[in-house]
Amino acid sequence: MTTTLAGGRAARRQTMRRIRPRRSPAVPLLIALWAGAAAVLWLWWDNTPSLADTTSKILAAGRITGLLAGYLMALVVLQMARVPALERRVGTDRVARWHAMTGRYTLCLVLAHVFLTMWGYALQAGKTLGDIVQQTTDSINQLPDMGKAAIGTGLLFVIGILSIGGVRRLIGYDTWYHVHLLTYAAVYLTFWHQIATGNEFAVEPTAKTFWYGLYGVVTALVLWYRILTPIRLNLRHRMRVEAVIEETPGIVSVLIGGRKLHRMGAEAGQFFRWRFKAPGMRFSSHPYSLSAAPRPDMLRITVKAIGDHTSRLRELEPGTKVWAEGPYGAMTAQRRSRGKVLLVAGGVGITPMRALFETLPGASGDITLLYRANSTQDLALWGELAKIADERGARLMYAVNSPDGERPDISAESLQRKIPDIRDHDVFMCGPPGFAQSVYEALRGAGVPARRIHHESFEM
Repeated sequence: MTTTLAGGRAARRQTMRRIRPRRSPAVPLLIALWAGAAAVLWLWWDNTPSLADTTSKILAAGRITGLLAGYLMALVVLQMARVPALERRVGTDRVARWHAMTGRYTLCLVLAHVFLTMWGYALQAGKTLGDIVQQTTDSINQLPDMGKAAIGTGLLFVIGILSIGGVRRLIGYDTWYHVHLLTYAAVYLTFWHQIATGNEFAVEPTAKTFWYGLYGVVTALVLWYRILTPIRLNLRHRMRVEAVIEETPGIVSVLIGGRKLHRMGAEAGQFFRWRFKAPGMRFSSHPYSLSAAPRPDMLRITVKAIGDHTSRLRELEPGTKVWAEGPYGAMTAQRRSRGKVLLVAGGVGITPMRALFETLPGASGDITLLYRANSTQDLALWGELAKIADERGARLMYAVNSPDGERPDISAESLQRKIPDIRDHDVFMCGPPGFAQSVYEALRGAGVPARRIHHESFEM
């Protein structure tokens, strides 16, 4: 059984009103972040006396790694704050990559800071490198706020280990997500020893004011966008489950009703983090894309059962309360820069592509959807897609395995044969990481510029 939520021309008119192509602020933001790092280096240099001996050099290295780690910690939290300017303009996927990269650098700098500082303290006390463990214990017991810093450092180390790709795949998504939230506690615990023991903040009141301001602004953004904004959204719209419908074996659509949902600002291609207040699901928050154009009284997500949370969605009862955070994601019509568009979906990645297929404005023949699945039985929402294609004069193609299991050819050559003017298209893409990477390489080989290939994974 399938269900159709078609907005048709009304949805496309709404999309047209929202299309305001804008440049991504990624480059200015990166320039600002590097300028901040340069300011931290200048602060260290301005307060560093001549380095006359080995001990002074080691301690100076410990100070600069600590300052840079403190600066990057603020950025790590900022990248978790769900600031709309980042989520909707830069893109959730790109922000997630920044967050992962910044987190790795931060952890490395923290470990270097601890090692170098404790080594320098040991040398100052007439000890050797072999006494560094004892020196660390003494410093924790004697220096202000060092106990908190030690706990925070331990939390950062645990979070870093659990975020390694191979380790993360061994633990459940909910476990990883909730452990990851401990980053806030880790940053809070390590902040105070920076102010209490940092030489730069002791001799430069302006530096201390800047540091308080940096962390204060980041804290305010987290409180506003991760706590107060979701509370306001859910109190205003009061969402609930209207129905759960099986689309194909293992794939269900959840219809979500509420009040004035069109005022949530959601667009086709975006996603929310959903929490269903049902037994066993109350404490699980997962990202699912909208699989149809938002309506004033209804939203829809379509999900494949690949884990405990997704498998339980079919058991949701009508009336179940829903808590949502969002909308997130920048893979919307505003990314479009060309008249012609190719949508590429792999598996359940069809959900945002189906919404875009319905709503992206275009003349007959301008919009093409390529849907990759293992078999024709796995082509979820196919009836809806065919109807949309027929009504719009759009092109709908599928790529499934042959009866003997051979995978279809999605290469630069095959794409150029099927779509001769593909290099003149914008491409929106969603699917598993391996699929997305192979299609990206094929598109680049077919002459599509990287700036016109739009993809988000929605994993953060």
